[in-house]
Amino acid sequence: MAKKRVAMELGMGTSLRRQDYTKAAVRALQDALWHNSLTMADAFGFSREDMIVEVDIAVQKPEKVDIEAVKAVLPYGQPHIKVVHGGLDIAKPPKPGADAADTDKTVIANAAVNVYFNMEPAQDRAGDKI
Repeated sequence: MAKKRVAMELGMGTSLRRQDYTKAAVRALQDALWHNSLTMADAFGFSREDMIVEVDIAVQKPEKVDIEAVKAVLPYGQPHIKVVHGGLDIAKPPKPGADAADTDKTVIANAAVNVYFNMEPAQDRAGDKI
């Protein structure tokens, strides 16, 4: 059987004050997931655990993301999490008397969620693959 993508959703999350890359990543994934309710497992006759859920997270400091915390957001399926360099860190204005290099940042994370099932290609009435 071939792995076929059946859904893709995008999300964005932030950490406004704490510079918490994991929190921003979790919020980005939640944002993506909360845009829909996938009922295709039932429609195709699969278990929800048959869903292969690939999540790409992009942040400026990927090493600061707790992958297990991100994975815990997913309600079911077979999760695969990848964290890459991306997103944005936006510097806040320095506090009076502070060094400009020591400014706080707002962290912005992006998430792409792809859902797959292992399934056979559909066939037309003549038996040819579509």
